[in-house]
Amino acid sequence: MKNRRASLLARQWQRGGWLSTALRPLSALTAWAVARKRERYTSGAKVAYRAPVPVVVIGNIFVGGTGKTPMVIATVENLRARGYTPGVVSRGYGVKVGPHPRVGLGDLEAARFGDEPALIARATGAPVSIHPRRALAAQALLRAHPRVDVIVSDDGLQHLALARDIEIVVQDQRGVGNRRLLPAGPLREPASRLADVDAVVTNIGTPEQSLTVSDTLAAHSRHEGGLPRVSDTASPPPRQVQMWLEPGLARHIGGRDTQPLSAFAGQPRIAAAAGIGNPERFFTTLRAAGITLSATLPLPDHHDYATSPFQALDADVILVTAKDAIKCGALNDPRLWEVPVQAAFSDPALFDWLADALRARKARPGSGQNGSAKNQGHNPTA
Repeated sequence: MKNRRASLLARQWQRGGWLSTALRPLSALTAWAVARKRERYTSGAKVAYRAPVPVVVIGNIFVGGTGKTPMVIATVENLRARGYTPGVVSRGYGVKVGPHPRVGLGDLEAARFGDEPALIARATGAPVSIHPRRALAAQALLRAHPRVDVIVSDDGLQHLALARDIEIVVQDQRGVGNRRLLPAGPLREPASRLADVDAVVTNIGTPEQSLTVSDTLAAHSRHEGGLPRVSDTASPPPRQVQMWLEPGLARHIGGRDTQPLSAFAGQPRIAAAAGIGNPERFFTTLRAAGITLSATLPLPDHHDYATSPFQALDADVILVTAKDAIKCGALNDPRLWEVPVQAAFSDPALFDWLADALRARKARPGSGQNGSAKNQGHNPTA
């Protein structure tokens, strides 16, 4: 019954319907709260914390997963290749952090840092700091790792207490759904917000899928209920980029064995499981690699794996995402293989643009300590 209700709501969030229409009065309250929060920062009634280094926020307006984590990993790796020393801040979803941020490096425990921060730390080697108040996380990161010269925020587009220099939105082929705010629709902010960010990256899943996105930025800009701009100067239209995920070598969980994903093609008893925002995207990636899946197990995003959900799966091999694998080691299931993915982009100059934009914001006179015009502020206790 619970799954049927969730499925009904997901369908109506995409196409509309009676339930979505009935919830529209609550969406009006969401719109009021979002607009009021933003107005308090743009008017100066509340002051965002301005870090002494540039900040890149990677987030979304569609609730749930759209592919932010691969984008964060790619951003960290590409900024490092261009001479930066990046660090990452994150909320640490599902973790009780307490009053003080946690800062870590290397192989971190998902139970203490959250699955996505632990995966980012393992994949990139960059220092990671978590706290629901990202301003505190940023300060702790810079104290522990003073060589960090750019902060990448994993999510946090709506966390206006942390000023930012660059905003990148990651969406997928669901676009903006039925264009309504929560709970009548899937949006955290009005669709017009997409016209205000620096780049919109659309996760198309695999390169074989259509590059056509259901909603254009022109349509977003016509959406009613727009928000005050976070920039005090005119900005060019957002850069539009397509992203897809390319699988790497599969790794046996609990062992050292690796093999190409093609090694599983043609095998009859291969299952897949995913506890991410859009599990079907992972299954599509596997099928595109030539794997016939005998069973699929979609799990809730950030599934905790306190007990094994795999006992009923009749399979010789179970393929899981890297985000799931980081929590599955204790299950001691010899059938489990991790399938890491790497983001690829339609725009080969994307990260050159990002590095140049960060240098330009830093050099801009009269715009705060690091030159950004977005969310000006300096209050270290925001």
